[in-house]
Amino acid sequence: MLQNQIAPLSSSALVAVYPGSFDPVTTGHLDLIQRCAPLVGRLVVAVLRNAHKQPLFSLEERVQMLREVLRDYPNVEVDAFDGLLVDYARQKQAKLLLRGIRAISDYEYELQMALMNRRLAPEIETMFMMAGEAYSFISSKLVKEVIGLGGDVRGLVPPSVEQILVQRFPRKP
Repeated sequence: MLQNQIAPLSSSALVAVYPGSFDPVTTGHLDLIQRCAPLVGRLVVAVLRNAHKQPLFSLEERVQMLREVLRDYPNVEVDAFDGLLVDYARQKQAKLLLRGIRAISDYEYELQMALMNRRLAPEIETMFMMAGEAYSFISSKLVKEVIGLGGDVRGLVPPSVEQILVQRFPRKP
C-alpha cells in the first residue's frame, strides 16, 4: 500500500506558485490565475528574472502590469525570482507549482520540468492546468509578434497591457 508522504493541507492553507516570464501577461495567463486562485489559500504569481533572455519589458514593468491586472484578487500576490524554482517555492512555503498546458508540445516540456522539480523537491507537487479553449493559442511570443507587425492584440492581453503595447508599438498609418 502506498503511503501519502505529504501531510494533507486544507485549501485555505495551501500556497501555490505560478511561475513564468509574463512578457507580457496575456488573457491565457489570467484564465489560469482566475481558475486556480479559488482552489488555494494563496497564489504567488512569480515573474522569472532570466538573464539569458531579452524580454520586451523589464522585470519591474512585468511585475507592475501583473499587480495592476490582479489587484482585485485578495489571495494573489505578485513577486519576482531568479534561481531554482523549487528553492523559491520553499522560501514561499509553497507546496504546489501551477503550470499551464496549451498543447502536447507544452506537456512534453512541462513534464520534464515537473519531474526534475520532483527530484529536487519531492515535497512540492506540480499541477498542470489546461488552457481554456478560447486561450489555447495565445502566447506572449505571438502577442509580441502580432503587435510588432502592426496587428490588433485586443482580447489577447488585458486592456491595460494592450494600452502599454500600443504605446510601445504605435500603429503605422
